[in-house]
Amino acid sequence: MEREQTFLSALEWGKPISNRKEKEKIAVRIASMVKDGETIGVGSGSTSYLALLSIARRVKDEGLHLLAIPTSQEIRMHCSRLGIPVTSLLEHKPDWTFDGADEVDQELNLIKGRGGAMFKEKLLISTSPRTYIIADSSKKVTKLGSRFPVPVEVFPEALMYVEQVLKAYNPREIDLRMAVSKDGPVITENGNFILDVWFDNIPDNLEASIKSITGVIESGLFMHYNITLLQTE
Repeated sequence: MEREQTFLSALEWGKPISNRKEKEKIAVRIASMVKDGETIGVGSGSTSYLALLSIARRVKDEGLHLLAIPTSQEIRMHCSRLGIPVTSLLEHKPDWTFDGADEVDQELNLIKGRGGAMFKEKLLISTSPRTYIIADSSKKVTKLGSRFPVPVEVFPEALMYVEQVLKAYNPREIDLRMAVSKDGPVITENGNFILDVWFDNIPDNLEASIKSITGVIESGLFMHYNITLLQTE
């Protein structure tokens, strides 16, 4: 037990955070919105992590009581390190949720899932009455899919079938996402693979079309969700 506490106390974000000063400004805004007694959905990614740090400071300084519903094991561990109690959708419904994005277009459509947690993120956003997407200027695009592919979480045994069906959508490229610190492909927290699919055009019905493929668990397309964008001035 002592070893676990020592490990968690030393836990930091796994890699350098880009545009950190800009993201920290947004993080402070998110933290200022927290009210005592709330249950908050906490998204994945570096901006969500910075917001969690700001919230933890308020918890310590003001004695706030809140529950967090994390979208990944990484965020769950950071909640534990920061002394923020966690819960699940089986036990509580979020009062509101905050999350980041990889891309945000002018109509507030999103590409998410670079961290591989799009299923839980989408479930939390769908459950939450209010969702705030925190994004620095680097995330804004005029055309969705211009900087990042669409992640598609796939049940492993369905991989070849899903790839075959996706080719009918005329993608520019389909890649099986490979791991960096392990051999083989990335494995999601749900035990699945991720296909990164590049599209030249993303029509409104693409999210639903991809989701309808047998073997697809979820995609990183978030089209026409009820969200509020928070960004630096």
